[in-house]
Amino acid sequence: MMQTCCIHHPSLSSPHRYLTLPRCDASAIGVKPPRVCKVGFIGKNHPLGISNLTRGRRLYVNLNANDAHPSMSMFEEETSPENTAPVSPEAELPFGKWSPSKYIWRGLSVPIIAGQVILRILKGKIHWRNTLQQLERTGPKSLGVCLLTSTFVGMAFTIQFVREFTRLGLNRSIGGVLALAFSRELSPVITSIVVAGRMGSAFAAELGTMQVSEQTDTLRVLGADPIDYLITPRVIASCLALPFLTLMCFTVGMASSALLSDAVYGISINIIMDSAHRALRPWDIVSAMIKSQVFGAIISVISCSWGVTTTGGAKGVGESTTSAVVMSLVGIFIADFVLSSFFFQGAGDSLKNCV
Repeated sequence: MMQTCCIHHPSLSSPHRYLTLPRCDASAIGVKPPRVCKVGFIGKNHPLGISNLTRGRRLYVNLNANDAHPSMSMFEEETSPENTAPVSPEAELPFGKWSPSKYIWRGLSVPIIAGQVILRILKGKIHWRNTLQQLERTGPKSLGVCLLTSTFVGMAFTIQFVREFTRLGLNRSIGGVLALAFSRELSPVITSIVVAGRMGSAFAAELGTMQVSEQTDTLRVLGADPIDYLITPRVIASCLALPFLTLMCFTVGMASSALLSDAVYGISINIIMDSAHRALRPWDIVSAMIKSQVFGAIISVISCSWGVTTTGGAKGVGESTTSAVVMSLVGIFIADFVLSSFFFQGAGDSLKNCV
C-alpha cells in the first residue's frame, strides 16, 4: 500500500492545508532508517551570501527511525545581513579584462595563416580542383582589366617622357627608359593593384560571408580543414597568376607606348624597340616576376586572413573587404620598396648603350 507524508507550506492560504506526497524510501535517498536527515536551503529569489537577504525559507525532511517515513516542513525565517558571510572577490589577473584590438589580432593572424599555408604546400596537402578554379578566376578572368590599365598607364608615361626627352635630343633613350620603368616598377605594381582591387576584395568577401554564416565551422565538422580547402588554393593561384599577368602587362604597355610615340610624336617604333632591347637585361624581367609573386602572396594572405576573422554580420563583411584591400595595397608598396632596394643597389649602367 502506498503511504503518504504531509508537507506544511506556510505560504498556503490556510494554515491547516497540507500537500500529500508518496512515501519516500530511505534507501532511495541514501539515508539509513535509524538516522534523522535534515535538508535545508535558504533563499527565495536571492543567492547565498548576498548582504541584502532579509527573508528566507527552510525545508526540513525528517525520517522516522521506525519505518523511515519522511515528513517535510517549510517555514520562513528572518536573516540579518550580519549573519551572512560576505563573498570574497576572486583575484583578478593583471590583463584579465584586456582584449586586443581587432587590427592587432588580425595582424597576428597573417603570419600564422602564412605559416600554415607554407606547411600545407611543403607536405603536398593541396586541393587541386579548388586551386585550378581560383587560378582561372585570378588569371584569365583578370587579364582584360589588367591589360586595359597597363595600356593607358603606358601611354600616359610615354607622353611625359617623350615631351621632355625630345627637347634634350635624347630620342634614342626613350625606349630604354620606358622599358626599365615598366619592367622594374610599373608592370608588377600596377598588376598587383588591379588584382588586389578585383580578387583581394572577392577573397575577403567570400571568406567573411562564410565565417559569419558559420560555413567554415560546418567544414570543420565535416572533417575538412578551411586552410586546405579555402585558403591554400587562393594563395597558390595568386602566386602563379601574378607573374604571367605582369609579363603580359609589360608587353602591352611597351607596345602601346611605341605606337603612341610613332603616331603622335613621330618617333619610329624601331627606335623605341631597339632602345628597349639595349637597356633591358634578363635580371630586369626576373626581378619583375619575383616581385609579382611576392605581391600575390601578400594580397591573398591578407585578404584571406581578414576574411576568416570577420565578425558582425553584413556590416563586418563590408568593413573586412575594404580593410583587406587597403592593407594589401600598403603591403604591396612596402614590399616594393624593400625588394627594389635589395635588387638594385649602387649606380646603374643600363642606359649607357642607349645614348
